[in-house]
Amino acid sequence: MRELDALLRRIATSRTTVLIEGKSGAGKEIAAASLHRHSGRQGHYVAINCGSLAAELLDSELFGHARGAFTGATQEHAGLFLHADGGTLFLDEIGELPLFLQAKLLRVLETLRIRRVGANDEIAVDVHVIAAINRQLADEVAHGRFRADLFHRLNVLSVRVPPLRERPEDIPALANGHFTQDPGAAFARARSHAHA
Repeated sequence: MRELDALLRRIATSRTTVLIEGKSGAGKEIAAASLHRHSGRQGHYVAINCGSLAAELLDSELFGHARGAFTGATQEHAGLFLHADGGTLFLDEIGELPLFLQAKLLRVLETLRIRRVGANDEIAVDVHVIAAINRQLADEVAHGRFRADLFHRLNVLSVRVPPLRERPEDIPALANGHFTQDPGAAFARARSHAHA
């Protein structure tokens, strides 16, 4: 993990997209937060699990919506891209992103501009995008479940977080540090890293 940390520190200041691959629980979100922490970017670190919301809600959550864009849209919603402006947006489980949103994300990565649901205007954003998946994204492309052009746009820098079974030397450090400390202190530290 020291090698992984050294890699993350080396690439943290890059403005290109980063794809993090690794099994569930391997520490992909910790890696993403570390990239943001060492990036020098002043904006927020914002994370979302792409599989946690229905497609229509995810569209609005990511890109925002205009007032009256749909039933219940009584006011404008900025969206996570605008919330992360000047910072980092972590798209966890990017393989769950529906195809129509993959096309929209690709355009944002190409133009650095977003269009809110129900709006005509585009808004410029400065967001470092980090994506993660718990399987091989190239396999998703091969099976037609993920756009090849978006894969190549996301996979500019690639990081693999190995599962714990491949790094047993880390077990003592985890057991003596992370798992035995005061849970309140651990939570506070995790929150401070997430909002750094």
